[in-house]
Amino acid sequence: MPVEPTPTNHRLAPRAADFSTLAEALDYAALGDTGTNFFSGRGELHTRLTYAELRESALTLARKLLGLNLEKGARIGLVAETTPDFVKLFFACQYAGLIPVPLPATINMGAQIVYTQQLRRLLQASDASAAISSEGYLPILRESCDGLNLRMVDRPEAFHALPESECELPAVAEDDISYIQYTSGSTRFPRGTIIKHRTVLANLRGIAQDGLALGAKDRLLSWLPFYHDMGLVGFVLVPVATQLSVDYLDTREFALRPRQWLNLMTRTKATVSFAPSFGYDLVTRRLRPQDIAQYDLSHWRIAGIGAEMIRPQTLQHFAEILESVGFDRRAFTACYGMAECTLGVSFSPLLETYSTHYIDSDHLADNHRAVLLEEDVEAGRGRHFVNCGRPLPSFEIEIRDDNGRPLDDWHSGIIYLRGPSVMSGYFNQPEETRAVLSEDGWLNTGDFGYLVDGLLTITGRKKDLIIIHGRNIWPQDLEHLAETQPEIRRNDTLAFSAPDADGEERCVLIVQCRETDARKRRNLVRRLTALLRIELSLDCHVELAPVHSLPKTSSGKLSRAKARMDFIAAREAGSKAATAEAERKVASA
Repeated sequence: MPVEPTPTNHRLAPRAADFSTLAEALDYAALGDTGTNFFSGRGELHTRLTYAELRESALTLARKLLGLNLEKGARIGLVAETTPDFVKLFFACQYAGLIPVPLPATINMGAQIVYTQQLRRLLQASDASAAISSEGYLPILRESCDGLNLRMVDRPEAFHALPESECELPAVAEDDISYIQYTSGSTRFPRGTIIKHRTVLANLRGIAQDGLALGAKDRLLSWLPFYHDMGLVGFVLVPVATQLSVDYLDTREFALRPRQWLNLMTRTKATVSFAPSFGYDLVTRRLRPQDIAQYDLSHWRIAGIGAEMIRPQTLQHFAEILESVGFDRRAFTACYGMAECTLGVSFSPLLETYSTHYIDSDHLADNHRAVLLEEDVEAGRGRHFVNCGRPLPSFEIEIRDDNGRPLDDWHSGIIYLRGPSVMSGYFNQPEETRAVLSEDGWLNTGDFGYLVDGLLTITGRKKDLIIIHGRNIWPQDLEHLAETQPEIRRNDTLAFSAPDADGEERCVLIVQCRETDARKRRNLVRRLTALLRIELSLDCHVELAPVHSLPKTSSGKLSRAKARMDFIAAREAGSKAATAEAERKVASA
């Protein structure tokens, strides 16, 4: 099947998400001739689904779901693979007044035990009434649902085979919940953000109009997973709400064949595509010089970067390699967002490329103030931070200290936000909601940054959260796994991330160890390393520490932040000592 030749919608006047509900947005998009295209890992177009076809399928499925006698607002767990079935079922829930809960479709199925536990906790936390997955995931999904008393757990085909209910579809209002987005891959601490129709539409309008300035000639392309807020909101909901065509490559296929991203950007002439920094890095690592001439990236006007701390070196390398085939480095658009704000919060100015501040990292750590440095200062002292632009007009933003007091420009603190696209709370978790969302609507993001003339710079992501290649990992999960070993007691472990020699973040697990036998200590490290790789599909540096050596806060709690700083300082001291010893040997020779 040929790729759709043009992203222009000839039959509709463009509307930028000015709707009351997602169902209303799809109703309008279905009047035109745009839609979705799903590609295989080899670049073959295997499914085209226009918005008209999507609407027809979603309406039929909505009536079939209601035939299960589900009440309005019941939750439906959807294993979010990059397939037409997910999109159909998601919008079927919108029409039926049901609440879809996207569930992760993990790239590495080797960690089956933890993945099964993860699905079970998410289904329990959302109190799901039904769950749906493809044939490949169904045995795991059914195991996850064992004993949960769900109404139906099956493949999409089984739901398509249900009889249609004769009752009318319920009225859906802008204050109804549209979906629940779980914020991380944690197996033990799931938190589901409640996103209402008015909430998501407010963010879609801001992204379309102010963040990306989308127009009728734009076309989107994505390999981001549908269970991630950037993949779901940015590349499933934004295209529908703006009547734009979108092309999909499965996340697993991208991981196997990252150059296919550039191939599809060339073939479809897509203008907008986003990725975390690691996506751009993976492509450049796999590119061969003889590959480059085949691409045409001259249509790529917005190359978004988000979801993890942005590394300027990665983007610079990507631009240098591909500028000969039309890639314009001004396309890079740095952004900041989070599921608690639906998705987008701030975007760097379009067609101006991103900008950076070269900051004294020691002064920032000690005094929480960003001080600019010259580029030729002592190596290791300065660090580039990418500016993530101005928040969307609908947001109020403040940088506050630990006592909640607003800070001036250049002072780093906790980012607080208020606006119409902030979540209503965490589903069925009132205490967790009160901890981050005030009665007057201010959200404590837990992220750290500073403002300069209204422009936001992120200096650290959510407290304690480990982000590796766009994957969110809660340190409690690593610590819990380690504590299953007989030698390790509760509160004997701390997990965090720290930069390696190349500046890449990697997982670190520090374990207090009472064992003195060297052979047994080596065996414990090997066992923990293998356990984390098998259960969490995670490569982690495991280090043993003396008893009572883990740092604590003033209140007596273990401090991951202090452990991270101590680890980095010890590594730097060791590196300097090794350099000094090498210089001494050279001098004595």
